[in-house]
Amino acid sequence: MNFLNYTFEYPYAFLILILFFVCLKFCKTKGVSFYFPNIALLEKASKNSMLLINSLKFLTVLFLVIALSSPIKEDTVIIKDDKGYEISLILDASGSMIEANKFGIVKDIVTDFVNEREHDRLGLSIFADFAYVAIPLTYDKNSIKRLLSKIEVGIAGRQRTALNEALFLSSNLFKTSKSKNKIAILLTDGMDNTDTIPLDVAIKTAKKYGIKVYTIGVGTPGDFNPAVLQEIANQTDAKYFYADTIQGLKDIYSTINKLEKSEIKADKYVKKTYFFQYFLAFAMLFFMAYFYMLNKE
Repeated sequence: MNFLNYTFEYPYAFLILILFFVCLKFCKTKGVSFYFPNIALLEKASKNSMLLINSLKFLTVLFLVIALSSPIKEDTVIIKDDKGYEISLILDASGSMIEANKFGIVKDIVTDFVNEREHDRLGLSIFADFAYVAIPLTYDKNSIKRLLSKIEVGIAGRQRTALNEALFLSSNLFKTSKSKNKIAILLTDGMDNTDTIPLDVAIKTAKKYGIKVYTIGVGTPGDFNPAVLQEIANQTDAKYFYADTIQGLKDIYSTINKLEKSEIKADKYVKKTYFFQYFLAFAMLFFMAYFYMLNKE
């Protein structure tokens, strides 16, 4: 707990305590006289009662003054005006990605990329025999990383490559998006060999929602269709990359990270937390106890 953050809005209210003590000294009322035969017992009982009554009186005034001074806690809150991105990560998890642990390497590199995108919403789509959205767009990076660590080759089949379907489904994640910065990163080591979604339909959907689709071909160029990946990238104002080494793939994600960097502007304000109500409540309790003891006497 940082006590330096605690202060009073109206510290001059404590001057009332001076007035209180002055009044105790000079503003005494003359009491009514009574005859009591055993004066020693009376004085002992009276001293104990008056000590309690005066203590309650002082506590009532003290807590009222503290409430009037308005004790607060001040915290500096930094607001980041993020022009963040919305990014869909599209990964090929077909059988061929098991060769040389390609998929494991891709997962590690993509995880590093996710860590770099602190202020962005990210989604994850997987494809092989069919495509599916593993996680819709979210700020919860930990969920994406946890799922990435668990996904294995073959989770969506092993024999086919539903690339067009993956692009189509992933593009629809942005249907209700209001962000001006929308990108998708599609990685594959194969070519589309399903007929569920035509390529032109998938590209039109991406363009409709203003998505820049960066495409990455990995492995041997003969295994995938560079022309298709180039077309997807060109028509969506993005870039096509080819990676034949681990370092090459790392560099590609690093390049995309630099090309599509979020703009962050920080502003700050002081957040005030008020505590006067607690002191006011205690003052009322002390006053009721004081009033009870005064009337009891």
